[in-house]
Amino acid sequence: MKRAILIVMDGCGAGEAPDAPIFNDHDHPATIKHVWDTVGPLALPNLEACGFLAACGVDRPAVPFNSGAGVRYGRLRELSMGKDSVTGHWEMMGVVTEKPFPTYPIGFPLELVSEFERRIGVGVIGNKPASGTHIIAELGAEHVATGKPILYTSADSVFQVACHEKVIPIERLYEICRIGREICVAPNNIQRVIARPFEGDEANGFSRTGNRKDFPLESPPNLVDLIGDVYGIGPVPELFGGRGFRAVHRSQNNAEHEQALWKALASDARFIYANFEDFDMLYGHRNDPTGFAGALVRFDQTLGDLLDRLAPDDLLILTADHGNDPTTISTDHSREYVPICVIGRGQPSKSLGDLEGMTTLGATVAAHLGVRWPIGHDVLVDDSN
Repeated sequence: MKRAILIVMDGCGAGEAPDAPIFNDHDHPATIKHVWDTVGPLALPNLEACGFLAACGVDRPAVPFNSGAGVRYGRLRELSMGKDSVTGHWEMMGVVTEKPFPTYPIGFPLELVSEFERRIGVGVIGNKPASGTHIIAELGAEHVATGKPILYTSADSVFQVACHEKVIPIERLYEICRIGREICVAPNNIQRVIARPFEGDEANGFSRTGNRKDFPLESPPNLVDLIGDVYGIGPVPELFGGRGFRAVHRSQNNAEHEQALWKALASDARFIYANFEDFDMLYGHRNDPTGFAGALVRFDQTLGDLLDRLAPDDLLILTADHGNDPTTISTDHSREYVPICVIGRGQPSKSLGDLEGMTTLGATVAAHLGVRWPIGHDVLVDDSN
């Protein structure tokens, strides 16, 4: 059975995109290159062999595998008007977002907040752009004292609700977020409503738990629908509202994603679609290049184990959904090219250069699985590019 494994290294951008200034990225982001230059050189033999480092502008060329597997590597320019996980993952599966989703640099409009408060039966605090760790440090004690949910956003199109798990139980927080999803419609068709539970106290500090849950807009028809029974790992199924994915436990961090990946490989799934989110979630948003580098080193070890487990007919693809350069002033996502590294037997190794569209990823997966899919360019075609 032919099988495709697509791994998204969340936030691992491959260099400034031509339209980066349109997205308020004026400091020339280049996530992996800047992490390497700031903290490295790093011991990443498997990412080097796959062409990942070369694709990201690091002077480490791809090297042949002893197994005979070929490597095709390069960069993809996102076509969608966004620099976030939803638009990135949707585009991979053939959905190009032509109109950007709304963002709220000064907080949500009063009428939206008032309707939200009316529907959930309690007032909220916050209502401003903020880092998730900073907002609970600032308002956690007030939330605990008043029971009012913390409402905040970021540079992305997100409506985030933070609640202490002992003040507002998890299921109630999810219910509150479902209400938020119901009212976040055009013109406030916010891309994601996100439950952000936390724990702790004022004396010892507050910290987020692993019970985050995303409530995105319904995705348009896409390749996942066509393939069906996709084995999603990490946040991937949530980004598509669960449609087309088999029911599996939601892993919450890279260590858990790794264990989920081994379970997926032992299953009968034809398409495994994973997101390793710690690069972005724990280090990019917190401007921590050292932590980011450590996560890359750890992932390289996971990748080495994965390469040893691949079957002859497996196709492995590494990519990213956007950038999140931890060396810049911004703590937000960055508009960058994303790497593409395609590893499989029976293909000659090749540098792909820069290609248009993350739709390339879905097209390559579909071609490998023998699924007719008209969107994007299959890089396994041995053409003159």
